[in-house]
Amino acid sequence: MASIDLNADLGETVAGVPTADDEAMFAVISSASVACGGHAGDAASLRHAVDRAARFGVAIGAHPSYPDPANFGRVHRAMEPEELAVTVTAQLNALADAGAQIRYVKPHGALYHAVTADPAQAGAVIGAVAALAERLGRPLAVLGLGGEIDRAARAAGLRFVREAFLDRGYRADGSLVARGEAGALLRDPAQVADRAVRLVREGVVAATDGTLVRVEAASLCVHGDSPDAVAMARAVRAALDADGVEVRGPW
Repeated sequence: MASIDLNADLGETVAGVPTADDEAMFAVISSASVACGGHAGDAASLRHAVDRAARFGVAIGAHPSYPDPANFGRVHRAMEPEELAVTVTAQLNALADAGAQIRYVKPHGALYHAVTADPAQAGAVIGAVAALAERLGRPLAVLGLGGEIDRAARAAGLRFVREAFLDRGYRADGSLVARGEAGALLRDPAQVADRAVRLVREGVVAATDGTLVRVEAASLCVHGDSPDAVAMARAVRAALDADGVEVRGPW
C-alpha cells in the first residue's frame, strides 16, 4: 500500500490569537510543524499543540524561523550563522521543554527558503538540530525542499525528508510562486485533493503554466493559516483514503 505524510504548520498564535483552526487540522493530518516562538507561538500554544498531538496521534515537528513576529517570519534576514544558531536552538528547546516528543524540524517562511541556497544559514540550522538530537539522545529528521539544507543534514548524519506543497503554486523550474504574486495560493479543495493523489501516484505537480514538474516527496503540506485550510485538508485526506493511500508520518 502506498503511504504519504500529511503535515500542516500549526500553533501559529499571534498575540494570543490562533491563525488557524488547529483542533480541526490535527484531526486529519499525520504530522504537525509547530511554531515555537520565532514568528508565532507562545507558551500556551506550545502546550495546546502537545496536548492535541497526544489526543490525535499526530507526530510533532519544530517549526523555527527568523525571530521576526512582526513579519510572521516571511522576510529574509541576513543573520550571522552563530546568531541564527542561538535563536533556532532556543526555539527548539522551548518546544522540547513544553513536553513535545519532537520527531523532525522544518524551518519556516523566509528561513525555509534561505536554507535551500545559503550554506552558512543551512549549517547553522542543522547545527542546532544536531545539538537537540544529542540532548534528546535520539535521531531527528529535517523536513524541507532540498538544496543546501539537505546536504548539511546528510553531512551531520541527519535524515532529510523532502516535502511538496498542496496549496502553493509551482513554477516550471520547480520553485514556488512568491506570496503576493498571481497563482501563489491554491484555495479549491477539489483541486488540492487531486494534486495530492497525483503527487503520490505519479510524482508530478502541474505548474502555473501547465508544465508537469517532477516532485519526489515523502510529506505533503497544507498551511494551517491558508484560506479554507480545513476544507482543503479534509478533502485531501478523503481523497487519499479513497485511493488507498495510507496517511502516516515517515518518522
